[in-house]
Amino acid sequence: MNICLVALGTYGDVLPFVAIGHQLSQRGHDVSLYAPEPFRQSAVRAGLDFDAMCTEAEYDEALSAPDLWHPRRGLVPLFEMMVSLAGRTMRWLEKRARGRPDLIIASPNAFGVRLAQDNGGLPVITVHVTPFLIESRYAAPRLPGLPLQALMPSRLRHWFGRGADRVLIDPVSLPPLNALRTALGLPPVKRLRYWWNSPLRALLMSPPWYVPPQMDWPTQVMQVGFPMADRLGDAGDLAPSLEAFLDAGSPPLIFTYGSGMRQGARFFEVAVEICRRMGRRGILLAREADQVPASLPADVLHVRYAPLSLLLPRSAALIHHGGIGTVAQALAAGVPQMVVPVAFNHFDDAQRLSRLRLGAVLRPQAFRPRRACREIEKMLASPAMIEARTAAHTRMEADDGVASACDEIERVGALL
Repeated sequence: MNICLVALGTYGDVLPFVAIGHQLSQRGHDVSLYAPEPFRQSAVRAGLDFDAMCTEAEYDEALSAPDLWHPRRGLVPLFEMMVSLAGRTMRWLEKRARGRPDLIIASPNAFGVRLAQDNGGLPVITVHVTPFLIESRYAAPRLPGLPLQALMPSRLRHWFGRGADRVLIDPVSLPPLNALRTALGLPPVKRLRYWWNSPLRALLMSPPWYVPPQMDWPTQVMQVGFPMADRLGDAGDLAPSLEAFLDAGSPPLIFTYGSGMRQGARFFEVAVEICRRMGRRGILLAREADQVPASLPADVLHVRYAPLSLLLPRSAALIHHGGIGTVAQALAAGVPQMVVPVAFNHFDDAQRLSRLRLGAVLRPQAFRPRRACREIEKMLASPAMIEARTAAHTRMEADDGVASACDEIERVGALL
């Protein structure tokens, strides 16, 4: 098959598509990736053809928006970026469609793919790498920036979610999106969250034991396992300097606030103090050097990127933002994890981990050295959490989400 992958987002959003593309290519398919320029190297290493959705400067500008990582206001710059790339993506697909791709695999935020599907009948499979975007009245996701959610019934959270769509998301995204549709002679989209799933098939890359399926999910949704894709990032192995650090002492605490974070300076300052107070070594994972303190103790190391699947088994614990890719890597390694959620799906995944006793959660306002040290110690010593992590690790060993996704992609492709 001739397959086009279209993905937009940070490493946790895009690398699963690279992993799917890599395996599909190994199965004999012709695969190309359309994604932001910073993912060119990953695509080439995975053996994929690559075209840039946006330049590296445009990508960095979007990630540097002052409000992007605010729990509520972050939705506006996020959806503005998505809609701004919709026309560009549709035109790219139209050019590719002259050779008629057999199948297009796309993230839900690649709006231009759904435009091209509605306009030209192209076959599309939507891939959700996070359960946060799958609606349900019976198991509504936790929303960012909404207090007292633990006291709310699911239907009330769902009602608030619909309100966020009407007040924040749809007013930003629908007018420019519907202007494109009008120019194509297509009817307007009334609600973005209903429209962004392809009616052909939607894959949710979160296993049922982590996200129980719900009776009111869209009928075309199918669950597969987590996509493990970290070794297709900036590096496939641990750097020699990192290997030497790991060999030189006890397992360190690992701190990361995600590949897209440009406002993590306070998080890493607290991380250094946590290591000092606990008498533990630490590794700060941050792509941007200006996010970490300029001067670090000898037992704390800054690393720009490292595959978590190789690093975490040699660590004591992981403290992070709550990105789904990072969550999955910690589960696969069987290590303790603490989530300090920032925005978007982070609060939802933090709640899921807490409910399953797989991790601890601290609000950003509570992430201070004394409180964090106390919670990390409790997490490390909890028999219930140790048992839950061991069970999750066993489940992860038996699961291959990328292979299952490729199986379903091939099955759908064979029916077209």
